[in-house]
Order: sequence, then structure tokens, then C-alpha cells
Amino acid sequence: MRKSRKIRREFFEILSFSQRFLPKKQKYVINIAYKTGVELTPRTKTVAQAFGLGVNEDKSFVIYDNFQIEMGEKDIIYVTGDSGSGKSILLKKFHEIFKGKTIDMNQIRVDADKPIIDTVGKSFEEAIELLSRAGLNDAFIFLRKFNELSDGQKYRYKLAKLLESKAKIWVCDEFCSLLDRETAKIVAYNIQKHARRSGKGIFVATCHTDLLDDLKPTIHIHKGFGRKVTVKYYNEGDFDPNCTVLREIRIEEGCKEDYAELAEFHYRSHRVPVPRKFFKATKNGRIVGIIAYSFPPFVAACRRKALGTKLPISKLNEVLSCITRVVVHPKYRGIGLGQKLVRETLPKCGTPFVETIAVMAKYNPFFEKAGMKKVCEQKPAREIIKIVSGLLNFGFNQEMIVSRKYNLKKLMELPREDVSRIRKLFVDNPHPRLVKQAFHKRLFAGKRNYEEAVRKASLEKLASLIRTVGLLFQTKVYLFWRNPNW
Repeated sequence: MRKSRKIRREFFEILSFSQRFLPKKQKYVINIAYKTGVELTPRTKTVAQAFGLGVNEDKSFVIYDNFQIEMGEKDIIYVTGDSGSGKSILLKKFHEIFKGKTIDMNQIRVDADKPIIDTVGKSFEEAIELLSRAGLNDAFIFLRKFNELSDGQKYRYKLAKLLESKAKIWVCDEFCSLLDRETAKIVAYNIQKHARRSGKGIFVATCHTDLLDDLKPTIHIHKGFGRKVTVKYYNEGDFDPNCTVLREIRIEEGCKEDYAELAEFHYRSHRVPVPRKFFKATKNGRIVGIIAYSFPPFVAACRRKALGTKLPISKLNEVLSCITRVVVHPKYRGIGLGQKLVRETLPKCGTPFVETIAVMAKYNPFFEKAGMKKVCEQKPAREIIKIVSGLLNFGFNQEMIVSRKYNLKKLMELPREDVSRIRKLFVDNPHPRLVKQAFHKRLFAGKRNYEEAVRKASLEKLASLIRTVGLLFQTKVYLFWRNPNW
């Protein structure tokens, strides 16, 4: 034994390259073995005597013996096998082969002092896409800091940072091992989809073998104990393009009580404006998504452009429905469930025309993928722009005014004279939505009555009106659908 005679592990590796090249791929032959020595102690001697081992002799344990693989930078490699079989060793070897082109998930560094939405991506749109791909697609999670996340959420955040990397290959050991299996399948599906669109490679290892149909690898390596290893090569067309979880979800007609089960996951009010029909998405009897069709609002910019004519409200109610809520449980976002909900229910809503006005349609085009047509983007009304401009002069933060709590805090800090000036801002700019809210949903209240209601409104009510202004200030997308079979 050498020096300290403690356990020694040395790699004896021979890496040879064949002369045969494939387009964008290369053939590798890998040999990996461990050489071990054992420190002599009373217990190791007992083990040696009991099992007839020569502990003072060096032993070589072969892990990979002339293992051959053809791979390239854009491959999606899925390494599976029992714990201790040699998956991580192989992943490290791949990491070495493509040195300088890879990034390992263990190399990810986090900024724990900022909301995660501020620490990913070059833009707001990119941040939402990356976090959503990694399974963090809830508005409330976007606002949390890294240390406020659960272990599973921290893992998914690091995956989002991995996707942000400029490296050509993403390497991840114990891939999705921290996640429940359903979430793991959804994340695997989204990660591979993003990699293929970006022209990147993914090399992952895990003891779980249930991700094959969602990760859709080009190479699947299964490592057994000892020298046993099998390799299978796939084309993208060998797999169903959909996530396996989506296949198990069914769409059926629902009710208001079904909506209540998922209402907490919607970033807006839990109340649905004058509902007409509900449809729910269920998996194993559990509601995982809901869509609400309502009667159309009185006024909607771009509607006349979509319909080609102006119709009286009675006729509108007869021929037009409005999608007012699409809620997908956070766990099932990113697999096309929102698109499935819209596409399968449009013909069942009961009217020949359907419209929707959505902020998120700017960032996630699932309405268009479901068959709706984008007509235009709706800019905020002149009255709303004036109110927001005035609020900024009083120190309000434009991004924060959608929070009632923030608005109330700011109002309580302001002098009484400034609060009176803010009330006058609302009086001078009577947007129909604000008039309706000030009078508890009664639209035709009259200018004088509206003025009186605003001047008498409590600070809590005023904070709520400011929040509505914040929502109305967002640019929205107007989309329209015409039933071809009506």
C-alpha cells in the first residue's frame, strides 16, 4: 500500500476515436475502470477473512469496456440505470469529451436577493418563457426570491438558468429526481422542446426510466451493474409529439363550482363576468384546467373590425361569446393544455363567433395555436393614460399599481390634499369601467353621481380603483374566432 494506505480511486481510461465520421456526429470508444486499494484495519481484515478477499491486493473494477457510441453536440442523451451503476461517471466523461461546449447544472450560480423574474433572461418575455419551460409558470412564483422557493422549485429555477446559458450542451445529473413523476414528465417535455428549438444538446442521467416518451432522446443509454450497457438510437419522429400527461386529460362541460376549485390560480378576480358556459379539463377525476365563456361586454375595441359590422347588444348576446377565463393548474402549464381547452371547446360554446381580450396573449400565443385569429392589440384608453400619468407625479410605481395593498399604503402616506387631487384625476377621466366599479357594476350612473361616489370613496375603495387603472393600462390582444360549420 502507498503512503497513507487509505482507499485510493484512480481512473484508468482509454479514449480512442475511430476514423469513421457521421454528419455532425462522431464515434467514440470508452473504457473506464476503477483501481482500488484497501487500508488494513481490524474490520477490513475481518471482512477479508469472512469472504476470502485479498485486501492487500489492488483490484480493478471495469465500468465500461469498449463501450461504443455515436454522438454529437445536438444529441439529447438519456442515461438511465440503478443507483451506483455508473451513470454519473459516463456523464462526466461526456462532459470532458465536449469540454468548453458544456455547462453542468452544478455550475449554476443564483442571486438570492432578487425576485426570480429579475434574475433570468434578457427581457421580461424571455424570463417568462424560461421559467415556464422549467415548470415555474405561476405569476406569484415569479415574485418570490430564490430562498423562498421549495427544494423542487429551486431545482426548476436552476434548470431555467441552465436554459439561459449560451453553452451548446446542457448537462444534468439526477435529472428531475427531486420532482414528483408527473411534474418530471412535464418538465422533461418542455426542456427537450426548448433545446430542439434552440439547436442545443442535452445530456442527462437519472435512475428513473419513465421519461423516455417525454424527453424524446436521440440516444438512450441504460447502464446495468458491472459491464452491462445497452444503447438505442431514436429519431424525433419515433415519439408522439405531445406530452404523455396531456394524453390522459379529458375535456367535458363543467359548472361554476368547478371554476371555484381553480380560481385561486388566476391572477385576476375570482369572479367570472356573466358566465355562459364552463368546460373543465380532468385527469383521473381531478380538475386541472377550466375555461369560462361569458356574454360579451358592451364595448370592445376591434370588435367591429372582426365582425365587419356593428350589432345591437341583443344580437351580440345571441351570436357572440367571450372567453373571459382560462385557468390551468400551475403543475400542468407548458404542455399545451390551455390550447387544448380552447381548441376543443370553441365549437361547443353555442355561438358562431367567439372573442377574447387577453394580456398574456402577447407572451403566449396559445389562443392563436388553438385556431383564433389575432385582430389587433388594444392600447389603453386616453382616460387611463391620463390617470396613470397623474399617479406617477404622486410617486406611484407604474408596475406596482396593480396591487391593492401597495396602493393603500401609498394613499395613507400621502397628504390629504394629494389624495383629493387623485380623486379629481378619476373625476376628470370617467372611463366606463371605473364608473361601473364605483357604482357596484351599474354602468349608467351619470357623471354627477360618479363624481360624488369618487369623492366619498374610502381609501380602500380608491386603492381598488387605482388597481383597476393598472389593469386597464396593460396592452391587450383582441382575438376572434368564426365557426366554419355554423
